Amino acid sequence: MYSLFDYAFAPTRIVVVSEERLQAAERKAKEDEITAVDVRITELTRYKDRLQSEVNALAPAKEEAA
Repeated sequence: MYSLFDYAFAPTRIVVVSEERLQAAERKAKEDEITAVDVRITELTRYKDRLQSEVNALAPAKEEAA
């Protein structure tokens, strides 16, 4: 059975990678972030357009009531 002591003093694990692989991984991570941001921008733009159309639909009704 393992205790908290076993986990606290477990041997560390060291992974060695080449500079090229590290840069490739960083580049891939940043490209993935850019893709996620682009998707979010698209979603927010669609939401904004929908809200704007709802506001425009309500505006004439408000002006007629006045």
